[in-house]
Amino acid sequence: MSETEPPAGEPTRGAPPQGFGERAMPKRFYARAAAAATEDGAFRIELDGRPLRTPGRALFIVPARGLAEAVAAEWDGQGERIDPVSMPVTRLVNSAIDGVEANRAEVAAEIVRYAGSDLLCYRADAPESLVALQQELWDPLLDWARVELGARFVLSEGIVFVEQPPRSLEVIAKHLPTDALRLASLNLMTTLSGSAILALAAWRGVLSAEQGWRAAHIDEEAQELLWGVDDAALARRATRYRDFAAAALCLALLESPAADLT
Repeated sequence: MSETEPPAGEPTRGAPPQGFGERAMPKRFYARAAAAATEDGAFRIELDGRPLRTPGRALFIVPARGLAEAVAAEWDGQGERIDPVSMPVTRLVNSAIDGVEANRAEVAAEIVRYAGSDLLCYRADAPESLVALQQELWDPLLDWARVELGARFVLSEGIVFVEQPPRSLEVIAKHLPTDALRLASLNLMTTLSGSAILALAAWRGVLSAEQGWRAAHIDEEAQELLWGVDDAALARRATRYRDFAAAALCLALLESPAADLT
């Protein structure tokens, strides 16, 4: 059986690529994409019956049927041209296989570094609407991290750096997953939101992708209440949210009982 190399993406260690610069989108070269079980109980993607490969030439194999079906749906939903930006789950899995798999310790360490200067720990003193939003949406997440994870965080007003307790960062590291797919997803959510605490809470089901995204962007929400909506900024945020939501979906699908990451 011949193998198919997707004309999509470049491998990265952490977050998947956002686009292809000036390179033209390739033409669709297949009629149908589908998820197919492998002999060892995992799932691959087939394009007209031929197995898909990552940009790094690894076989595109995932442990959960739902995740494979989500990727296949992205490929099946392409038009005359293949638009990688419209395939956030595919790009995320490519990143996990080609980049994160060989650098899991480094990616986990990056998430811990974000926790050391976590967005939720830096508070505004004005306007009142923003102060109230931060208290409403961020305080419960910090309470969750303290009660459920055992990690206490120190708050700072403004942008003055505050060093977090080493024990808290050790706890965050302890609660991180070890498989490449979950690490890639958490890393992407962390870098897009600026908060490792928020990403972990979303993974654990404390809040939805939509709630997490709003919590990460309440500064913008407060600005929009004061000065109005910037359509260009909204469009950029929507593109980034697509990747954030794809990472949240990947994490949810990996919790399927059929997923085997051993």
